[in-house]
Amino acid sequence: MKIGTIDLGERPVLLAPMEDVTDIGFRMLCKRFGAAMVYTEFVSAEALVRDVKSTVKKLTISDDERPVGIQIYGRDTDAVVEAARIVEQAGPDVIDLNFGCPVKKVAGKGAGAGMLQNIPKLLEITRKVVDAVRVPVTVKTRLGWNHEQLIITTLAEQLQDCGIQALTIHGRTRSQMYTGNADWTLIGEVKRNPRIHIPIIGNGDIKSLDDADRAFDEYGVDGVMIGRATFGCPWLFTRRELTLDEKIDILEEQLRINVERIDEYRGILHTRRHLAATPVFKGIPNFRETRIKMLRAEKMDELLDILDGCRKQLLLQR
Repeated sequence: MKIGTIDLGERPVLLAPMEDVTDIGFRMLCKRFGAAMVYTEFVSAEALVRDVKSTVKKLTISDDERPVGIQIYGRDTDAVVEAARIVEQAGPDVIDLNFGCPVKKVAGKGAGAGMLQNIPKLLEITRKVVDAVRVPVTVKTRLGWNHEQLIITTLAEQLQDCGIQALTIHGRTRSQMYTGNADWTLIGEVKRNPRIHIPIIGNGDIKSLDDADRAFDEYGVDGVMIGRATFGCPWLFTRRELTLDEKIDILEEQLRINVERIDEYRGILHTRRHLAATPVFKGIPNFRETRIKMLRAEKMDELLDILDGCRKQLLLQR
C-alpha cells in the first residue's frame, strides 16, 4: 500500500491518532513493534494558528517513528488551511484531516465528525488544504452522522476528487460514538467501488493482528488501523510472544521516553493513562490500591518504584 510515494508494504497495520494517547513515546514503541505508520494526537487548527504552546508541542516528531502523520481538525476553512501550512513545516510524512472525532467538545462545535453535517464545507476544507501543501493529504472519517445518513460511499468519491491520497473509515456513525459494533460492510463497499483508486484503510473493533487479518481477508481493505486496543499495549503490532517481564520493561521505557521528550509532569500524565489501561497487571491481588498510587504519582522515580513492585508481585505468582 502506498500513500503518495510512501510505501507501507503489504497489509499494513497503522496506529490511530488519539488525544492524550499517541504521544511520542508511545508512537516510537508502536513503530518498533511493527506499526506501519503512526499518527500524533490530533491538533486543533484554531489553537495552532493562535500559537498555543501545548498545541505546538504536539507537532514534535522524531525520525525514529517515520513514517508519521500529523492530524488536524477545525471548522473554519482559513484556519485549517493555515494550520496545515504550519504543520507542513514540522516535517510530517502525511497531513491527515480529522472528520471523525465524535466527542461533544469537537463534533458539537462543527469540527471532527460534526463536519458530516456540512459536506460542502468539509469538501471545501479538503480541497483547499490539498492545494495549500505539498505533502500527501489524507482523511479520517465515519460512515455518517447517524444511521439515517450513511453517506460514506458517496463521500469517499467526493473526497478522492478533492485530491486526498488515502481515506481511513471508522465503521461507526457519529451518533454511535464508540458503542455497538463497527460496521465493516460499508467500508468493504467503498473499497470495492471501481471508481475508487486511493487506498482505503479500515478502523473499528480491531483488537489484535488476527482481527486485522480477518479485515484484510473479508473486506479487501488496503490497510487496517488500530485505536483503543493499543492502550498500554504498544506491542500489539508484533506477533512475537512477550513475557510479562518484557512488557513491564516496555512500559518503563515509555515513561522514560515521555519524560525525556516532553517533561516530567506531562510525561507522567501521558504514561499513567497507559498504565491504567494495560492488561499486564490483571491478576495482581488487591490491585486497586496500587492503581490509585500509579495515578497519583508525580515523580518518575516514584512511578518506577511502583512498577518494580508490580513486577515482583507478578514474578511471585508464577
